[in-house]
Amino acid sequence: MTPINIQDKFERFSSHWHPHQIGVVDDMQVLLAKIKGDFVWHTHEDEDELFYVQKGTLEMHFRDKVEIVKEGELIVVPKGVAHCPKTKDGEEVHVLLFEKLSTKHTGNVVDERTQSEYPKI
Repeated sequence: MTPINIQDKFERFSSHWHPHQIGVVDDMQVLLAKIKGDFVWHTHEDEDELFYVQKGTLEMHFRDKVEIVKEGELIVVPKGVAHCPKTKDGEEVHVLLFEKLSTKHTGNVVDERTQSEYPKI
């Protein structure tokens, strides 16, 4: 039960597309991730995901549209919706994610970037 300095936590890692856990709230986890470039199209059949942009601009691609999520904004991806997070022009974007502990990193897809364990920082 101590405050968490999010900026300090972001400074503790440099890897892209590898979330780090900073907290657990009931059956939900709070993750931080640095993202850069394109990710993989995937779906979480049983879980929603919340992305809060701490730094930069996130492009959340859906099959029928693209939503631009700016610094200080968030987007919720409903369960069952295919999505692909991306960044532009080599920008590194910092995001806070809020999702169930059971959520698989790349949902229904296995990719070389798929992570099965998230370091706790």
